[in-house]
Amino acid sequence: MKSKLYYIHDPMCSWCYAFKKDYDKLKKKLPANIELVNIVGGLAKDTDEPMPKDMQEKIASIWHEIEKMTGAKFNYDFWKKCKPRRATYLACKAVLCAKEQNRENEMIDAIQEAYYQKAQNPSDEETLVSLAKDLNLDMTMFQSDLKSEKIDELFQSDLEKRRELKVFSFPSLVLQYKKELYPINIKYNDVNKILKQIENLSSNVYF
Repeated sequence: MKSKLYYIHDPMCSWCYAFKKDYDKLKKKLPANIELVNIVGGLAKDTDEPMPKDMQEKIASIWHEIEKMTGAKFNYDFWKKCKPRRATYLACKAVLCAKEQNRENEMIDAIQEAYYQKAQNPSDEETLVSLAKDLNLDMTMFQSDLKSEKIDELFQSDLEKRRELKVFSFPSLVLQYKKELYPINIKYNDVNKILKQIENLSSNVYF
């Protein structure tokens, strides 16, 4: 029986952005008998309210912390050029829209690059539409899907799956074999330790 490795993330999560390099390596090295499944976890609900100044400062300080810990680089011009909002649901839905066109991973990468390297705001619909154009997606389909009941239902399904997996922080990895769930510790800049956990679980559980 093929097992599943769930990757629970949010495209606007700074720790997920820092994990991208490791996740890309993991995708290449993961054993063929394990199916990798992305789940968008929904970090922050939709809002038109500007992000309070103290929250902006707190998040910027977290970026500095992530840089020191992982080596990931952030463009702090975001805080000067954009009007930050604590809202990631639309970006999550944009990922699901791209998934409908078999471009899920490309959209995740594009959102992270826009947000953290180009100081653009993926909380804004126009940013997501621009990214979809850059990816040469079917724009009529993308824009229709973005506000559709279908995508909302898929998003709610992912949120429910996150709760079922008992995940409350991003990024998270959970290995599922039959009905059993096994959380995998995230190790930044050391994908081999992640693979070793999976290998150890595989030898103990599957045989």
